[in-house]
Amino acid sequence: MNVSALNAIMSPSAAASRYRGVQVATASPAQIVAMLYGGIVRFATEAGEAMGRNDRARVGDRIGRAMAIVDELASTLDGTQAPELANNLISLYDFCKRRLLEANLKQDRTAIDDVVAAITPLKEAFAELAK
Repeated sequence: MNVSALNAIMSPSAAASRYRGVQVATASPAQIVAMLYGGIVRFATEAGEAMGRNDRARVGDRIGRAMAIVDELASTLDGTQAPELANNLISLYDFCKRRLLEANLKQDRTAIDDVVAAITPLKEAFAELAK
């Protein structure tokens, strides 16, 4: 089936969702972690943009999504393999969750920027590792 035929039967959002599903299903572990970090950065950035428009509902939604990803990453840590690394990541994730909560409660754009600054190097490192 060609792309135009696929678009005729699927809405653009359904096609994008299906593409993301295939992308995740075929990704390496490093690619998945890079995508998760990318999701945190994207949702946090979108929350910051929504703050600028005073769209509190979107801010809350985007921060909630970023926090859900942080929670998922934290839940998958295995402290038996590299205890020091796991402890450092737990501390980082706790920092991110705390700053995201502050951003939401106080509509603090600086807190959003702190999370983006903390996660971006990890996102870039895993993206490079995945190549």
